[in-house]
Amino acid sequence: MTSSKIPFYTAITSFILAFSFLNACQPESPITIGATMSQSGSLSTQGQAAMNGYLLCQDHINEQGGLLNRQVEFLIYDDRSDIDTANSFYEQLITEDGVDLVMGPYGSTLTEAVAPVTERHRMVHVSPLAATTSIWEQGREYLFMVLPPAELFLAGLIEMAHDRGLTRVGIIQQDALFPCAAGNGAVELATQKGMEVVFMETYESVTTDFRNILRQVKDENVEVLAMAASPLDDFITVVRRMKEMDVNVKMFGTSGAVSRFQEELGSDGEYAYGLSAWEPGLPYPGIDEFVEAYRSKFNLEPSFHAAGAYGSCLIFREAIERAGSLDQDAIRTVLLNLEIQTIFGNYAVDERGYQVANDGLFIQWQNGRKVIVWPDEVAEAEPRYPTPDWNER
Repeated sequence: MTSSKIPFYTAITSFILAFSFLNACQPESPITIGATMSQSGSLSTQGQAAMNGYLLCQDHINEQGGLLNRQVEFLIYDDRSDIDTANSFYEQLITEDGVDLVMGPYGSTLTEAVAPVTERHRMVHVSPLAATTSIWEQGREYLFMVLPPAELFLAGLIEMAHDRGLTRVGIIQQDALFPCAAGNGAVELATQKGMEVVFMETYESVTTDFRNILRQVKDENVEVLAMAASPLDDFITVVRRMKEMDVNVKMFGTSGAVSRFQEELGSDGEYAYGLSAWEPGLPYPGIDEFVEAYRSKFNLEPSFHAAGAYGSCLIFREAIERAGSLDQDAIRTVLLNLEIQTIFGNYAVDERGYQVANDGLFIQWQNGRKVIVWPDEVAEAEPRYPTPDWNER
C-alpha cells in the first residue's frame, strides 16, 4: 500500500519555491524621495508651485516605467517657510522615514538651513531653487545648484538701464540670504558700469509698510529701482505704495516674476521688470509637453519655480539612471560631470556643485503678459521704456 504522505524535505522545498514565486510576483516598494516645500507662510506662492513641479515629475517618471525599474513616490512636508521646521523635517525624513533620496526645499534661506543635515548624512541634495553663492563656498560635497547665481538675478535690469544711459540706481533688499546676495550683486555690476548707486536700503523681513523707504527713493531722484526679496507680497506692496506716493522711476525691476504679481496689480504692474529663470516659450526639449501637462493637472500656468523643481527632478533621475543604483557617492560623481538640457535649460556644475550653465532671463509686463526682453538672443520684444507716470497707466 503506497503512503499518501509527502516526504518532509519535499514539502519544505515546495513551500520555499512557492514563497519565492509569490515574493517575486510582488512589486518592489517605490523609491521614496523626501523633501519639504513651503505650502504655507511667506514663501507659499513659490513653494506651492515648486511642489507641483515635483509631483508632476513623479507622475511622468512613473508613467515612463519608473526609476531603476521601480516606481517613485515623493514624501513632501510643509516647512511653513520656517528654518527650524525645515531642518527638523529633513532630519526626520532621513533618520525616521528612511527615504531613499532627498531633494531641496524652496529658496536659499531654507536650503542653507537644511544643507548641514543632508551633508552630515552624506545624502545627495539637488537644490532646485536656491541661488546664493555663499551656500556653495563652505566645502559641501553633496549639494548641487540648478538656478543661475543670485548675484546675477538683477543683472538684466542693470544691463538694460545702462544701455539706455541711466545712471542713478537705487536698491531695496530684504534682510535674508538670497535677497542680500542679489542686491549686492546689482551694486557690484552697476559700479563696474560706472553707474551711481545713490540709495541702498536693507529692510527687516517683518516690514509691511515701505513708505519711509520710498520717500528716500523719491528724494534721491532714483532712475532705476531694483528690489530683491523672497516674499512676493513685498513686491506687490511696494508697487502699491509707489502709486500712492507718486514715486516715478524710469525702470523698476524685481528679483522674481510670477503671474500673481500682474493678477493682483493689474495695470499698476505694467512696465515692471522681473527676473525669470524660465519661460514657457523657450526652445528647450519637452517644454510644450510640460506646460500642457501642468495646466491639465493643476489648472494653472507654470511659473519658473514649478519648472525649476520639475527640471531638477529630471536632472536627478538622469544621474541615478547613469549611476545604475541609489548609491549616494555614485550619484554624486555623475552629477559633478553631467551636462544636460532639460525643460528648465542647461545644467552643468563645477567641483563645488555650483551652477555654471544657466544664465536666466528678464521679463517685462506688457499688456498684462510676461514678455522676455533680455538677453537679446531670446528676447520676444523690445523693452517698453521709460515707465509711464502713474496717471498715464
